[in-house]
Amino acid sequence: MAHLQCLPPSVEPRVSDHIDQIVTMIKQIIDNGCAYVVSGDVYFSVDNFPEYGKLSGRKLDDNRAGERVAVDERKKNPADFALWKAAKDGEPWWDSPWGPGRPGWHIECSAMSAQYLGNSFDIHGGGEDLIFPHHENEIAQSRAACCDSSINYWVHNGFVNVNGQKMSKSLGNFITIRKVIELYHPLALRMFLLGTHYRSPINYTVEQLNVASDRLYYTYQTLRDCEESTQQDESSSGGSLPFTTTHCIEKLHEDFEASMSDDLHTSVALAAISEPLKVMNDLLHTRKGKKQEKRLESLAALEGKVRMVLSVLGLMPSSYHEALQQLRGKALRRACVTEEQVVHKIEERTAARKAKQFGRSDEIRDEPSVPASEQPVAAKSST
Repeated sequence: MAHLQCLPPSVEPRVSDHIDQIVTMIKQIIDNGCAYVVSGDVYFSVDNFPEYGKLSGRKLDDNRAGERVAVDERKKNPADFALWKAAKDGEPWWDSPWGPGRPGWHIECSAMSAQYLGNSFDIHGGGEDLIFPHHENEIAQSRAACCDSSINYWVHNGFVNVNGQKMSKSLGNFITIRKVIELYHPLALRMFLLGTHYRSPINYTVEQLNVASDRLYYTYQTLRDCEESTQQDESSSGGSLPFTTTHCIEKLHEDFEASMSDDLHTSVALAAISEPLKVMNDLLHTRKGKKQEKRLESLAALEGKVRMVLSVLGLMPSSYHEALQQLRGKALRRACVTEEQVVHKIEERTAARKAKQFGRSDEIRDEPSVPASEQPVAAKSST
């Protein structure tokens, strides 16, 4: 996660360290008439919480009890869920007012989030498979314990598919981040992930990861060329930027802000930097002349704005140069060739073109780097 430039969590609490807070919350729920005790077990009463089902949109009548596990006949309603479970042989347990036992699955999240974030906070995340029953039950517990409890935004991510199939160990298509970044730059993986809206399912394919890697290389190469060009001449004429540059920067700002405000639509935000990068490349290849100062000022302004966008998206490397070297190294590893072999092929193709052997030049360009039978296992399995 650090390689993908994900910030570490401030707190990583353990349930076993928060039994007192869990017991206190269960007591509050019982005192507020939303839970009952049965032989050392404590159950939440969904009938006593009218808002139950608000997050998922499910009605109690839609829940068919007994399909996955046997219904506990002691429950007042089959949909009631455990807040505390009486101790069983061979299981860990803690003392409580209802006897020795352990917390139910859902209550621990409500108690620990309240402990560190308060009864009301902005964002609660998780996979879409947790909407019901886990997050639905969290809301019920938290609000039953404290009527002021609220969460402003529920953020549920879609599932990961591999080549159109759900990623799972049973299908043998399970891929870890560690395995992926053996062959790809971590920020190429991050760019690939940001290319799909977080609520949508994401389809992992080597082809799409290659596209993301190429796009990242193009982005960093453009920014590095721009940085080097502007560093060569730091003089400034002052005054306003050309209209085309100003318009490009303003449009990037507007599109980026609009897309990120639209439920963090990162794929649209990434697309917004395409035009500025094109303009930067056009300026980089413009002949120097009387307007050299304005050209450099435009490049610097565009590079600064694109850098800001990449920083917000967590795609800004510590150094363009180092990132480009790493991207090249990963590409060479995927192709099972050395840099020397690539240089030799380039020289061979250049010589063929000079000799007007264009057929041979095309053959060299289209030659596979290495026979498929010699590709490494990691590369084969990922396709």
